[in-house]
Parts: sequence; C-alpha cells; structure tokens
Amino acid sequence: MGTGLFIVIEGIDGTGKSTQAKRLAEWFRSQGREVVLSREPTDGPWGAKVRESAATGRLAPEEELEYFLNDRRQHVEELIKPALSAGKVVILDRYYFSTMAYQGARGFDPASIRERNEAFAPRPDLLLILDLEVDQALTRIGVRGDTANEFEKRENLEYCRNVFLSLADEPFTRVIPTGGSLDEVTGRILSEMNAHHH
Repeated sequence: MGTGLFIVIEGIDGTGKSTQAKRLAEWFRSQGREVVLSREPTDGPWGAKVRESAATGRLAPEEELEYFLNDRRQHVEELIKPALSAGKVVILDRYYFSTMAYQGARGFDPASIRERNEAFAPRPDLLLILDLEVDQALTRIGVRGDTANEFEKRENLEYCRNVFLSLADEPFTRVIPTGGSLDEVTGRILSEMNAHHH
C-alpha cells in the first residue's frame, strides 16, 4: 500500500470514540494530511441492515455476523484500500475488533471472528482502545444498573471491555484511558501520534 496511515478507534459505549475520531481527523488535516474519517457499520446497504437488526433484533446471530462481514468487505474494497493506496490517513470509528467484542458477547469465539476478518481486512497501523471502567461508562450512557436489562448491559460491557483489553499486547495497540475531560483524552491520543511519528 501507499504511505497511507490506518488508525482505528475502539472502545465500549461511553468512551467518546466518535468525538475523538473527529478531533484526530482535524489534527491530521491541520498537519496537511488528507483524511478519510469513516465508521462501521457503514451507511451502505449491509451496514443499514445491521443497524436495523440492532434496533429490531430480528436477525439470527450467524446472519448478523455475515452482514457485518459483507459490510466490512465492501468498506475495505471501496474506501479503505483505495484511500490508503492514495497515501491518505484513514480513521475508523469501530472496525473488526468491535465485531470480536460484541458478536463475541453473543456467543461467537472472538479469535475465530478475528481470523475471518483478517482473511480480507487489513490490520490497522494503530489501534487506539479508549478505555473506561464499566461503572463510569454506564454513568455516561445514563444506565443505572437496577433492572435485569441494565444488568445484562453491564455484563456485556464488561465482556466487551475485556476483549478490547485482550488486544493490549499487540504491537499496533495503544490503550488510552478516558477518565477526565475530552481535552485530556485528546491530549493523550495526540501524544501517542507524536510518539508514533518520530
């Protein structure tokens, strides 16, 4: 691939991924880089079906996983690879690591999900895991944890957080604590960028 830079931002709900992805994109643009900021699931036909399923819960887990993979294949071929070949910075808000976490929570083996994805999906140059204690995440997303549904949400977030943290030893992973203000988190991310560049 060209001299593109591929950065993925992951983390459980409440860690501020979308905000930090936007801020990072702005920072790279201020450095004179061309940036493609995207997210998964995408707004494409498969991504739309996945989002619908999340709302209605109509898809069987295996079907949902297939839709995620189809959406990602299209994203890789049509957007990610061409942008990297053209030397752009690609920043994704969620990627296949989210599928490992969230579909893993639905009973799939995260390692085999990873394998199925890496058969066609390029690994990022940098994976930023925005990390937060589940209690704080629940507070941020306005969940109190006193109903069965909220208890299940807590268990899911714990599981997902652990899947993300299991990637901490990968050479391309940086874990970014998200306690504190948005500006503090942005500061932590930008100091990683400076370290990565030099």
